[in-house]
Amino acid sequence: MKKGLVVGKFYPPHRGHSYLIDYATAHSDSVDVLVCDNPAYRISAERRANWLRTLHPNVTVHIIPDLNDDDDSYGWAQHTMQFLGYAPDCVFSSEDYGHAYARYMGAEHHLVDKQRTHIPIAATRVRNDVLKEWQYVHPVVRRDFALRVCVLGAESTGTTTLSKKLADHYHTTWVPEYGRYYTEALNDMGHEWHSQEFAHIAELQQQMEQQLAGESNGLLICDTNAFATRLWHDRYVGAMSDKVDEIAQKDRVDLYILTGDEIPFVQDGIRDGEHIRHDMHGKFIAELAQTDTPYIQVRGSVAGRLKAATAAIDTLLQKRVTI
Repeated sequence: MKKGLVVGKFYPPHRGHSYLIDYATAHSDSVDVLVCDNPAYRISAERRANWLRTLHPNVTVHIIPDLNDDDDSYGWAQHTMQFLGYAPDCVFSSEDYGHAYARYMGAEHHLVDKQRTHIPIAATRVRNDVLKEWQYVHPVVRRDFALRVCVLGAESTGTTTLSKKLADHYHTTWVPEYGRYYTEALNDMGHEWHSQEFAHIAELQQQMEQQLAGESNGLLICDTNAFATRLWHDRYVGAMSDKVDEIAQKDRVDLYILTGDEIPFVQDGIRDGEHIRHDMHGKFIAELAQTDTPYIQVRGSVAGRLKAATAAIDTLLQKRVTI
């Protein structure tokens, strides 16, 4: 029974790491992966380990305390054997340090793709600019780093039209409004809304957003979010909801785009707020002003709105997303 070992920071995991782990599993009967835990890292060891567990369910992932000395191969060998309770048969790495580290444990060393020929990436490059190295980042990791633009507004103010056009313009994914599908399914304009329905809508909206972020090209367009669901709860139930507020706290937004209420109201069979549309627009402005997230308002024609929105997003895309 050949026991293999892979150790690293995985800060963050990328396709090169997966190539190494897959190589180890192909040449071992079992593989333990050690994720170094260091409080100086901006991504927790538990988060990095969970990413690896999702990506590689056929290995055993552990979190090991960092010795804070990458050059101490003997110390790391003793630390590893004490932590695992055994000495591995094979160590798989892409670095020269792996040879001495393996030797001190009496293990073979397999140097895998040291020149990064198969997967030309390193974690340092990913940390320096995640969006630039997006192709080397797994979707499960991408979900936490995509830039998110949320389009929101009162009823019949063109949020969906603008969201679709922005997604087309940037050749990326967009998140539809789950609450609209829920409302259409009710087929009842006189439906009496309950607080738990809004909590359900907010949670499903976030789940859709998180999933689609991993399929984006680094920019995700969202047609509403849980922050907006808070205001719809107030509009239909008559008060804010602590539960929906709690869900909305988990929203991640880099830019809000508020659609103007100056265009004609269009009845689509489920809308019932023409008489309060301007008041709702004012509430959106008031709530957005209390956030720390940048926002812009877009008004006028579809083309004019798209031009204003893309100008703001182009500025956002100049931002280097680092870890």
